[in-house]
Amino acid sequence: MKLLDSKGRLFGKISLLDIGAIAIIFSVFVAVFLVPGTGGSVAQVNLNTRPVEVTVIVRGLSVLDADDFVEKLRDEGETNIIIRNQPHGKIDILNVERLPRTLAIPQPDGTVAALEDPRSEELYSVNLMLTLAGNARMTDTGPVLGNSKLKIGTPVELEGNLYNFNGSVINVNLDP
Repeated sequence: MKLLDSKGRLFGKISLLDIGAIAIIFSVFVAVFLVPGTGGSVAQVNLNTRPVEVTVIVRGLSVLDADDFVEKLRDEGETNIIIRNQPHGKIDILNVERLPRTLAIPQPDGTVAALEDPRSEELYSVNLMLTLAGNARMTDTGPVLGNSKLKIGTPVELEGNLYNFNGSVINVNLDP
């Protein structure tokens, strides 16, 4: 019996192309699952982390009872933060301040005064300033929370059990 027949089969049973395909699949399996590589998650011991306070401003949040909502935020004491559509996890809420809604009203003497907004549709709209605290990894380009750089102007999303709204970072304090 010949080792290879006229169709390229070994002992007339198995094609050499099939043997080559099996060898490639086996080598990929060994490379992926059995040979340790440099990738993966290894405990990062010497990370330069430090506490950071972030001030976030929220404008025009629609809420039925703003005072009750602010109290619930203060009572919860933490929220989930999403930075540039990348979830980070829980972060502490240090302070929630309700900002007044005012309008610039020209006065008869030519000056301009900031007065409370009298429009009824604005009763259910609130502006907030939140101070959040967490631990950020320090890099050459600034603090990194989760896997996202945290800088003034960065859009963030805050999420809890009963709320989900967007804000913008207006201050990053590295020395809280």
